[in-house]
Amino acid sequence: MRDVIIIGGGHNGLVCAHYLAKAGLKVTVLEQRNVVGGAAVTEEFHPGFRNSVAAYTVSLLNPKVINDLELKKHGLHIVERPLSNFLPLDDGRYLKIGAGQTEAEVAKFSQRDAGRLQAYAQHLETAAGLLRDTVLQTPPNLVQGGWLSALPELIKAGGLGNRMRKLPLATQRELLDLFTKSAGDYLDGWFESAPIKAAYGFDSIVGNYASPYTPGSAYVLLHHVFGEVNGKKGAWGHAIGGMGAITQAMARSAEARGVEIRTGCGVREVLLDKARAVGVVTAQGERLDARVVVSNLNPRLLYTSLVDAAALPADFLRRMEGWRCGSGTFRMNVALSELPDFSCLPGKVAAEHHGSGIIIAPSLDYMERAYHDARALGWARKPIVEVLIPSTLDPSLAPPGQHVASLFCQHVAPQLPDGASWDQHRDTVADLMIDTVNHYAPNFKQSVLGRQIMSPLDLERTFGLVGGDIFHGALGLDQLFSARPMLGHADYRGPIAGLYTCGAGTHPGGGVTGAPGHNAAHEVLRDFKQKKYA
Repeated sequence: MRDVIIIGGGHNGLVCAHYLAKAGLKVTVLEQRNVVGGAAVTEEFHPGFRNSVAAYTVSLLNPKVINDLELKKHGLHIVERPLSNFLPLDDGRYLKIGAGQTEAEVAKFSQRDAGRLQAYAQHLETAAGLLRDTVLQTPPNLVQGGWLSALPELIKAGGLGNRMRKLPLATQRELLDLFTKSAGDYLDGWFESAPIKAAYGFDSIVGNYASPYTPGSAYVLLHHVFGEVNGKKGAWGHAIGGMGAITQAMARSAEARGVEIRTGCGVREVLLDKARAVGVVTAQGERLDARVVVSNLNPRLLYTSLVDAAALPADFLRRMEGWRCGSGTFRMNVALSELPDFSCLPGKVAAEHHGSGIIIAPSLDYMERAYHDARALGWARKPIVEVLIPSTLDPSLAPPGQHVASLFCQHVAPQLPDGASWDQHRDTVADLMIDTVNHYAPNFKQSVLGRQIMSPLDLERTFGLVGGDIFHGALGLDQLFSARPMLGHADYRGPIAGLYTCGAGTHPGGGVTGAPGHNAAHEVLRDFKQKKYA
């Protein structure tokens, strides 16, 4: 009898598997695709050209997870971007964001803004530091029953409250702003020039189908800055070999601990016996028994597709059916014969801006129009595009002298209006994304040798990202912390005994962090220690 079956071999499932196996449990991971990694995979998409298919850049991967899984020993090597971001602008100017350059770059647009950068960074880092302290902890969970069952959660909540109370009042006010305000309102309170607000505000709409002026979007901005690369807080980088290098290293680490990984093995049903999970039935019809089952899927997908609805409380099922998903994301990979030659900073020879996150969204107003356009029409007529060219840092991804680029595009509607299908409009929107980049780098379109297109529907079909949601559920205040995925179930346990969740639909949310897998394993092991699985 195996101890644990994990549904889904994405990065959180692999992290969870490692920790459980390290504790001595017998673990099997089931992955429906023929390769592990979920959305963090590297594949050849055009002859001789490889790239990260969906997830595309590194920062949020937790240092403890990296160390505990010995990912460097198993082949992971991450390099920092030479610049954080580069914004080409319509008036022929540009903005660079990077260590030692940002202040002088911002001063081109506003001396006042340049003078405020350090204070802004300090405020944001204080908030990000608090967030870092919570990501590897199970949130306080609202429980029913007597004081004895509630006591552990009260202690946990009290500890967090004590940390908050020790912060200066000004910092508490700043945290309230970041958790409730829109990113646009927050940034408008700091800066006056459009380029720096666009550079920082972009993080608020990454994977977030919203305007930067939507209340709560400031938290999404914060969510994207609590990471680090090689010990440097807030930095972003590239995994050599693409994002698949991360999950392949995780798989090797898990297998070294004795984890069994089965690919090409989807799950059709979670088996229940007397209201308890006791195994699964695979897509091929094979029954696999286990003491407990852990799901790395979007919680809505788990509870509405794999679990007998009759076994779930009515209110729980209703809320899971209403779990908000949808990123507004359209993902592309392109093979290039040459580097883009930007009109505002000419040159086809690799320079630092080619190795950065290239943001095509010159203002918060541009981003807001893109969102409302997508809501009304299905996709933004002037979309937001982030271009990364990882082959400038990793030549193994493309033939000599040629390159691959990731295009992370927004805003598009997860479901198109009037019943239209993304299958009908995929290529039209892909052409628009290419043309959008071409507006700033006029050689871009003619340099495209091949492309891979992932509409929201493709992301759902391929990776189980419901509505193309890269976070397995929107990062709104109603779906965060103790409410992720639902009040009363923030502890990685659901209403069915023996069935746990370890994916991005749990605290602390999306991104390639490994934190949900780490935290869920802790809770599973606690129950095994107390023999609650029996």
